[in-house]
Amino acid sequence: MSFGFQGSIFCCLVYCTFHSFYVAYMIKIQGKLDRNIFVACSGGVDSMAIVDFLSRHHNVTLLFFDHGTETSREAKDFLTQFIQERNCIFHENPNATKMDLISGEIQREKFKTESQEEYWRNQRYEFFHSFGDQKIISCHHLDDCVETWIFSSMNGEGKIIPYNNRNVIRPFRMNRKVEFINWCRRKNVPWIEDESNSDTKYMRNFIRHELMPKTLVINPGIHKVIAKKVEADEPETS
Repeated sequence: MSFGFQGSIFCCLVYCTFHSFYVAYMIKIQGKLDRNIFVACSGGVDSMAIVDFLSRHHNVTLLFFDHGTETSREAKDFLTQFIQERNCIFHENPNATKMDLISGEIQREKFKTESQEEYWRNQRYEFFHSFGDQKIISCHHLDDCVETWIFSSMNGEGKIIPYNNRNVIRPFRMNRKVEFINWCRRKNVPWIEDESNSDTKYMRNFIRHELMPKTLVINPGIHKVIAKKVEADEPETS
């Protein structure tokens, strides 16, 4: 596991409204978010960018799920240290709120019918769903939606990642991953790299590293195509 390097570019934060998207450094949000929010955070660049982005105007609690691997243990240590340092920095600010970390862990053995990816995902979502009506932000982005659409198309019907799964919402699906990387570099936000993300024995990684480059040769505009589907799936706001 390695740490991502951050740049030192100083920029002013600018907000503007375009339809129902709120844009800051090109980070877009679908739907409305509560003042107090929970964010599913792995320590990777996507979730760390979103945590930093949201913590400027929201009270954020981090949710971390320990998959029982060495990588998960290192990620939990990283997030614990991040929160401690962040709370120390903001301690003297009377308007700042303390950031907390809640962690879950594996509760059962893997079923024979489950792949390793399905097992981890099922256990993760059981943890998230245990919070009842509390909205939890999952940090899926547009690249994830494209990969999901490709995979589901090969299994009969192209589908995007939906906006919500019960209490889990995905308001950042209109953003490319590179936008989160740029945010972390500009804002000096640390993150960690999960080395297993390059292991193509997992289907998601195989699609990302093997199929996506070939897909972009055939259709360089596929992200725009899927973005339209994601935008049409935007939740209604009152």
